Amino acid sequence: MSRVSKPYEIVERALELSTTDGLVVIADEHSSANLRWAGNALTTNGVTRGRTLTVIATVDGAQGTASGVVSRSAVTADDLEPLVRAAEAAARGAGPAEDAQPLMSGVPSSPDFTDAPAETGSEVFAGFAPALGDAFARARSGGRELYGFANHELTSTYLGTSTGLRLRHDQPTGTLELNAKSPDRTRSAWAGRSTRDFKDVDPAAMDAELAQRLRWAERRIDLPAGRYETLLPPTAVADLLIYQLWSSTARDAVEGRTVFSRPGGGTRLGETLAPIPLTLRSDPHAPGLEAAPFVIAHSSGDSASVFDNGLPLAPTDWLRDGKLERLTTTRHTAALTGLPVAPAIDNLVLDGGGERSLEEMVAATTGRALLLTCLWYIREVDPATLLLTGLTRDGVYLVEDGEVVGEVNNFRFNESPVDLLSRASEAGRTEKTLPREWGDWFTRAAMPALRVPDFNMSSVSQGV
Repeated sequence: MSRVSKPYEIVERALELSTTDGLVVIADEHSSANLRWAGNALTTNGVTRGRTLTVIATVDGAQGTASGVVSRSAVTADDLEPLVRAAEAAARGAGPAEDAQPLMSGVPSSPDFTDAPAETGSEVFAGFAPALGDAFARARSGGRELYGFANHELTSTYLGTSTGLRLRHDQPTGTLELNAKSPDRTRSAWAGRSTRDFKDVDPAAMDAELAQRLRWAERRIDLPAGRYETLLPPTAVADLLIYQLWSSTARDAVEGRTVFSRPGGGTRLGETLAPIPLTLRSDPHAPGLEAAPFVIAHSSGDSASVFDNGLPLAPTDWLRDGKLERLTTTRHTAALTGLPVAPAIDNLVLDGGGERSLEEMVAATTGRALLLTCLWYIREVDPATLLLTGLTRDGVYLVEDGEVVGEVNNFRFNESPVDLLSRASEAGRTEKTLPREWGDWFTRAAMPALRVPDFNMSSVSQGV
């Protein structure tokens, strides 16, 4: 038994052990590498490896199909039979699953299903680390301190089912967060990047951006709460629209519980939500943002079903030219609502046809406007309108007639992303970005900056 250790062998052996009507086995092979630094010097680095096995058993009964899900880490061949039996016992002890569907079948197998898992390691930073060291030297000579971390993860997922599916996906995920602080710690600026391999990130350019923001912060201007023309950078737009995507389940909309519910019944599908031609989409094959091309569901919930494991994913427009085009569905909720099957996909892109960079949008500003760095501590206030509250962080700057004239205090905001899209007056050039708030869960995003003429800064915040 101990010789059964390769991921695909673990999957095959678990399937052989099944005594129930159906079985889904997901083996996730994880590896990660990281760097951390503080005060212009590396502090720690490390590499980790791990395995998680999820077994989903299904049992057909007189009243319907039940499912049982058990996940465990560091699984060896000797752990397989107890794990499968635990999932089967959970299924036999459960009532019929509301989301029950026939397990997927007929999906062509991945040609690399039996290959060894992909792994990351410290070599992923081979080009990045020297460039980071150069950035430390420049920051030191410029009188600023750099803090932050770089993390790279690679997960090889092996999915097998009793209906014959044998699928494999390798998912690299890289994040870089860089903070610059003045020596007295009174000024702070942040920049982040999402990357697949750290070959497309430039620490020197990020340090230059942060140095400029610290210079802007040398002049401090206090402003009261109120509505301001505001330039939202791509990272802030991503954080708002990711939450909107998470809140766009079709079932909740049909049942009248969300901002996408039509008063009097039904959904707002087909309604124009934005006056400018914004298209919000997900595509598992989007260049630089590639994600799993099939459903990988370790548990069932509002937007995912374990019965859909292996369901192929296709490019999906959530908004098209400003109109609400799709709401997320599983096979179960699609049948329930009469809407097309549209599972969530692990990336998000907003296109508005704009060509200006954020810097060009700043330069084109007439009168006064605020330029944000990022948002954080975002929480939902009202699901019926998708009203969110949160704080600005690491720099809010005042723009006057095309020039940044200083840093202002932070604010608490109250805004709905759906309402913001209806009021946005300009979308800039779409670019890859790292969400600041949701970066631990969702990193694959490309967004434009948005100009909003009346962003609601509801109160002044003492946050940094």
